[in-house]
Amino acid sequence: MSESSSAEVPRRVDIAIVGGGLVGASLGAALAPLMRDRALSVAVIEAAPMAEGLDAPWQPSFDARASAISRGTANHFDSLGVWSSMAERASPIRCIHVSERGRLGATRLRAEEFGEEAMGHVIPNAWMGRVLHRRLAELPLAWHCPARVENIQPRAGGHWLELSDGARLEAGLTVLADGGRSGLKERLGIESREHPYEQAAVIATVALDRPHDGMAYERFTPSGPIALLPMAGQCMALVWTFAAGGERDALALSDADFLARLQASFGDRAGRFRRVGKRHAYPLSLVTASETVRPGLAVMGNAAHALHPVAGQGFNLALRGVMDLVAAIEAGLARGDAPGEAATLNDFEARRSGDRDNVIRFSDGLVRLFGYDHPLLSHARAAGLVGLNLLGPLRRTLARRAMGMER
Repeated sequence: MSESSSAEVPRRVDIAIVGGGLVGASLGAALAPLMRDRALSVAVIEAAPMAEGLDAPWQPSFDARASAISRGTANHFDSLGVWSSMAERASPIRCIHVSERGRLGATRLRAEEFGEEAMGHVIPNAWMGRVLHRRLAELPLAWHCPARVENIQPRAGGHWLELSDGARLEAGLTVLADGGRSGLKERLGIESREHPYEQAAVIATVALDRPHDGMAYERFTPSGPIALLPMAGQCMALVWTFAAGGERDALALSDADFLARLQASFGDRAGRFRRVGKRHAYPLSLVTASETVRPGLAVMGNAAHALHPVAGQGFNLALRGVMDLVAAIEAGLARGDAPGEAATLNDFEARRSGDRDNVIRFSDGLVRLFGYDHPLLSHARAAGLVGLNLLGPLRRTLARRAMGMER
């Protein structure tokens, strides 16, 4: 990987990846065998400057944002040759506890039932990014950072891209993996369908008075779902959902009052909350792109679908998309098709559609199921959680889906 000026970058590239975050960097790493075996030319364009050198000493932060990755995602990272490094900062999820506040029903999904050490892992986003960027640095791709796509124009056989660093690229396939923040999708006439949940999530790191033992919690409360994910030491990543407007009150509380309110809402299952880090909030919506492929174009990650965090499937779904795109490109090259040709991208869409639609329906349905406050429905949910815990085959199916081992 090299930071390149326009004079150093070939005018024509097979694939231009717009966005060098977790999804774009994963795609770059996944394309490594095709760069080696097929001489595929790849450029990555990232707008945000690198925060620190790749070889600088790692400074873990209590306030670090983290993501939950499934067992299946860890397997994909292993196939990319980066899991051993990822695992250095990964906290295993050995059990997932799902419950509803005020009801007896609960479901526990344990990794040991499936012969696995962990159902998934929680990894600081900054560490995942560093590991992926180190891998990109080993590859013969062009790295434009910081740089933005100032102009994009469709052309026969792909797109023209003009970058803020002065480079001009002619890309056979352009992949939008920028989280939808650049506006490129809209400039190309791809609309987004948005369903606001009228909710907002507050995220933070909290510390407990006892070890979490690799337990992750999904707790449905009258004020909204609370997710706790195990991190290093006795820390957990908190995602707390509020009705729209409620997050402002939560952000305004002192640390002590916030912890007291969290304790009252969540209960004592995880122990006592002793410390909270910086709190951030963002509105929640289901957002899906009206198109995810065109000749010469693919839309991935949050640019293609932004999900409610209740099921924790956003990044895992995106990485499966990365692997499916690479598989479709490889199959297309074997047929003699270029990466941006319609047949290749239609193959990619066919590989993705079932998994994507199933995950969207599952996460949206979960939000709706636990979003209605009605006594009869509450009893039905409790009975369902108890039944799920007793029915081995159904619980195993749910667990395999949570681990990303089943689509």
